[in-house]
Amino acid sequence: MSDLQTDTANTAQAALPFNADDVRAAARRIAGQVVRTPMLKSLTLSQISGAEIWLKFENQQFTAAYKERGALNALLQLTQEQRERGVIAASAGNHSQGLSYHGTRLGVPVTIVMPRTTPTVKIMQTESVGGNVVLEGETFDDASAHARKLEKELGLTFVHPFDDPFVAAGQGTVGLEMLEDQPDLDTLVVPIGGGGLISGIATIARDMNPDIEIVGVQSALYPSMFARIRGEEHQCGGDTLAEGIAVKAPGELTAKVVAKLVDDILLVDEGALENAVSLLLQIEKTVVEGAGAAGLAAVLTNREKFAGKKIGLVLCGGNIDTRLLANVLLRDLARSGRLARLRITLQDRPGALFRVMHAFDAHNVNIIEIYHQRIFTTLPAKGLITDIECEARDGAQIDGLIADLRSKGYQVSTVELA
Repeated sequence: MSDLQTDTANTAQAALPFNADDVRAAARRIAGQVVRTPMLKSLTLSQISGAEIWLKFENQQFTAAYKERGALNALLQLTQEQRERGVIAASAGNHSQGLSYHGTRLGVPVTIVMPRTTPTVKIMQTESVGGNVVLEGETFDDASAHARKLEKELGLTFVHPFDDPFVAAGQGTVGLEMLEDQPDLDTLVVPIGGGGLISGIATIARDMNPDIEIVGVQSALYPSMFARIRGEEHQCGGDTLAEGIAVKAPGELTAKVVAKLVDDILLVDEGALENAVSLLLQIEKTVVEGAGAAGLAAVLTNREKFAGKKIGLVLCGGNIDTRLLANVLLRDLARSGRLARLRITLQDRPGALFRVMHAFDAHNVNIIEIYHQRIFTTLPAKGLITDIECEARDGAQIDGLIADLRSKGYQVSTVELA
């Protein structure tokens, strides 16, 4: 880096709550205690996207998420008295596991306050790595308020999941490793929830390469940082696949960094997130949660913006419920035309369904399930609706089957995904 570039980078970070040296210090501090995850090029995703895609596999951390880095860096800043008293946090996600795992490893008692509505699997995962879980309130805000109350009553140290300079600096070590492994990256695409990850990455990336493009990604259902930076009002809410970045209010500290160092923030819808999760499993054979797939979803949704660039994507976590993952994969097959549900109107008489089956056989379309509906329908009493779930090679094969059935006089429609 030239002297001019160094001066520019230093000026950009002068008024910020932490700097690149803090990220480098965090890297030295946590070295050997977290996984230095691989940074690999994806040939297939590069071909699909029209960009050169490099993936940072943070889903390979012990707790399957980058959150360990910031949690550990914060824990290592504690005084001996603070270590003995213990720490507390409000979290129902990856922060709770990262803090609990490293706190237990270091002999620091960890209390995690979660809403009573938290899924049992997340409670069990946190307890399995040593966290003491306290259930309080119906919402995250209720849990956070109770954590702050216990902080004062018990003399514990509160470790914020993102709005803390030590936590954010620890998360920035992800970006440090990415640029050490691939110094000539043109663009970094980073998921944003509260902003800890992107503020840490942006801080070190701007220092190492002032010209690098830094793009944040949020779920379209939770555009909190997007709205904050633009000075706009956007509603946040809904069931997003990317619950790890479903944050209604970004951090105050992190928002300052994002406003100064991040070039753009993109929003992605649920279909794009589902597709990205599915592609990463099918192509890279790696499991990511919705938040972890947000970067790829943004690139695939905005191909022209990223075309021809060398892009670093952070697969920030892999903690996804297996049943949810199964639903995502099946829905993706349906969108691609490989799975379909055909609704066919038949006469309720012997042999009616048998004759339809001949068409499926002729087009080599496999039948998975058959559902008859005789009662809850507006058809005459002698009519029935049959839904047939089936699988095919592709959408064209299904289209051929539908055309054949209609040519034989059947009323056929497809049941579309919402």
